[in-house]
Amino acid sequence: MHVRDDLRNLAIIAHVDHGKTTLADAMLWQSGIFRENETVVERVMDSMDLEREKGITIMAKNMAITYKGVKINIVDTPGHADFGGEVERTLNMVDGVLLLVDATEGPLPQTRFVLGKALEQGLPAIVVINKIDRPDRRIQEVLNEVYDLFIDLDATEEQLEFPVIYTNAKAGIALTDPEGQGQDLVPLFETIISAIPAPTYDPEAPLQFLVTNLDYSDYVGLIAVGKIVNGAMRQGQEVVLMKKGVEAGKVHLSQILSYDGLDRTPREVITAGDIAAVAGVPAAFIGDTLTDPEDPRALPVITVEEPTISMMFSVNTSPLAGKEGRLLTSRHIKERLDKEVLYNVSVRVEPGPTRESFRVSARGELQLAVLIEMMRREGFELSLSKPKVLTQEIDGEPREPLELAVVDIPEEFVGIVTEKLSSRRGRLMKMVNHGSGRVRLEFEIPSRGLIGFRGQFLNDTRGTGLLNALLVGTTPYAGEIVGRINGVLVADRPGRAVSYAIFHLQPRGTIFVKPNDPAYRGMIVGENTRPDDMVVNISKEKKLTNMRASGTDEALRLVPARQFTLEQAMEFINDDELVEVTPQSIRLRKRLTS
Repeated sequence: MHVRDDLRNLAIIAHVDHGKTTLADAMLWQSGIFRENETVVERVMDSMDLEREKGITIMAKNMAITYKGVKINIVDTPGHADFGGEVERTLNMVDGVLLLVDATEGPLPQTRFVLGKALEQGLPAIVVINKIDRPDRRIQEVLNEVYDLFIDLDATEEQLEFPVIYTNAKAGIALTDPEGQGQDLVPLFETIISAIPAPTYDPEAPLQFLVTNLDYSDYVGLIAVGKIVNGAMRQGQEVVLMKKGVEAGKVHLSQILSYDGLDRTPREVITAGDIAAVAGVPAAFIGDTLTDPEDPRALPVITVEEPTISMMFSVNTSPLAGKEGRLLTSRHIKERLDKEVLYNVSVRVEPGPTRESFRVSARGELQLAVLIEMMRREGFELSLSKPKVLTQEIDGEPREPLELAVVDIPEEFVGIVTEKLSSRRGRLMKMVNHGSGRVRLEFEIPSRGLIGFRGQFLNDTRGTGLLNALLVGTTPYAGEIVGRINGVLVADRPGRAVSYAIFHLQPRGTIFVKPNDPAYRGMIVGENTRPDDMVVNISKEKKLTNMRASGTDEALRLVPARQFTLEQAMEFINDDELVEVTPQSIRLRKRLTS
């Protein structure tokens, strides 16, 4: 086997908000990719609008830097378990991982998930403890927790001998001693060169390229991204596309590109060990192999964990349909969902019970919410059902997904959170009090128990609680779980919401609409204080026939309407209700609006 000493391939993995993308920014800056006077936004790797708004990485992205003549290919992976399909694919391209952990929070569920995947593949790790400038840092305790996590995940002795680097990613500083002084990331670059193995290849083997990711360009069409395991790629070369080990035709590579900073640069030839992007293979899909026509050899197909949750996407049939969106028909929706399946291996789309509906399955509520948010920004209107978990039958017994929910809350809220999670079939597995006034609880709970819980959890903890969940397996069906206990206020006629009507309905519950908002029969305009639904007239105006003194009318003091985010609306509805999503509005309604 030959070794490419001039190359290193690694993935940055971490939990949400531990600083992966910020560290990738600092590495780009210090490698000299940007000019001194170049204007560059923060978190340059988060190129999607949604990533910037939510502060999370959704799509895995590649970049490359050069340090002392060695090219380092870096992949920034998502930090949320719902986008785990991206992480699993990414690890097929790299020879090691950089595990980032917050110096205060320590390893959280997603850290366990991605690290477990990396260790399964035998990848060595560099542990980076970030945010060492925080006043509440717990550096030694966090390092001990990382060691415990490695042991818990059955790491080999070689994997346990990982190097540790301490960083302040915002300041662009890396240290080998947390109490030391530093100016740059040189200790991190040196550790990457020494600890991450160089890629190896068989000089006698034919071309083998594994498609790990897909992109699209209006100029060249579909772009397949992956690692050249053996052989070399040349522009215009004829290759065989192999799907699941079977030849699926010959194609010519119209363009081959290598990564340079954040850009893809055309090349005449790219050799084994490097990460490349190729155009000219319109039928390529994730897990396919591109290989030599003279000696075709397929690589193992990438496997991805199955979805755990599904929703019905259907045509918007409300009386307000078509007033805000451009893409309304089932044909438009089907084309968009089919396109999503091409790039996103962890999403499944099946026909629904009617011709105008589609069952979309994914890894979690956030992944579905991101897809819906992208669609509404593109001009789609949709109706969405309540999310449902996907059960399996194993040995004749129904089983449902089981999650590990890690809750970080102030001590005073331990009682109410434990009570609420227990009522949703959660079992307390672990409780840790660091003595800082906050407690960490770990529950095993069916995925169904978390649907609709996050909004309630934030209310119960007055916005101070952190909740992270990770799929850990399946459990026997846990029985009925109590959902929303309150009924809703339902409009009884079309019209517009009126201040007078809203004011007199406020004692009945929480109102969701503002004065002059459009309403229609069957639209949900508020949450009732009682368990049953109530039909109300949200358009009722004050009768002008009564003669009264001007000062005796009550001042109409309106409580601000409750505004739902997409995720909150999905969690709030019951089985007989739908979320109506348009480019400008999120409304709730009963299924039957006639």
